[in-house]
Amino acid sequence: MRLLETVAAHEYGAPAKQLARETGLALPTTYHLLRTLVHEGYLRREKGLFFLGDAAERLSSSGAQQKRRSTVADTLAHWRDSIGAPVYYAMYRNGEIEVVCVSDSRETPAVEEWADFRETGHAHAIGKCLLSQLDEDARRDHLTRYPVQSITPYTVRDNHALLRRLDRMPRMEPVVERQEYALGTVCAAIPITVGTTAATMAISLPAHQADRLLPAAQRLQTEMGRHLGALMLSISI
Repeated sequence: MRLLETVAAHEYGAPAKQLARETGLALPTTYHLLRTLVHEGYLRREKGLFFLGDAAERLSSSGAQQKRRSTVADTLAHWRDSIGAPVYYAMYRNGEIEVVCVSDSRETPAVEEWADFRETGHAHAIGKCLLSQLDEDARRDHLTRYPVQSITPYTVRDNHALLRRLDRMPRMEPVVERQEYALGTVCAAIPITVGTTAATMAISLPAHQADRLLPAAQRLQTEMGRHLGALMLSISI
């Protein structure tokens, strides 16, 4: 690892003898490690100089991705505690609804995914919020693959009714769902659109706390506005 760090510090490459000197390793040990790292793809050798290889670049990219995920998880946990509700982060990616991160606790448990979130986007606030950000063709394509089905007595009844509801939704306003996915639960989702990427932050509450839903969603939206720059960075995770 020390050898990799030393190579990474030399943008234009470095020879074996210099790397041995800077790491404090014996030259034979350095040569042996360099050959192994080149063979494994962590380093590459060009004209006697050593550079980071593809495997090391992938490792670096993975580490950066984990750091972004950790940042998002920490942010969601902060909002969960300050708002007093579980917080969800989801995206519409490659034609699918994907819940990327959920932050809940014993005091604020998340909704149990008793029916696949990807297949029931018509029933929960996360799905409707994401679908509302898509164009008409993308919405119809999604509903062709995942048609509306009855989840609870409150679920929207058919594709046409859902499409009409999506058309009437004000842009950038919280999307509210009351017991359409899970009886005894109400949810609100806030749209996040960056370029062609549709994403959302959402919260859920027990139905007997329904009067808290909109104020809590508005508070989350305000918090998101303050941290929008850092949040946008995480869109790529």
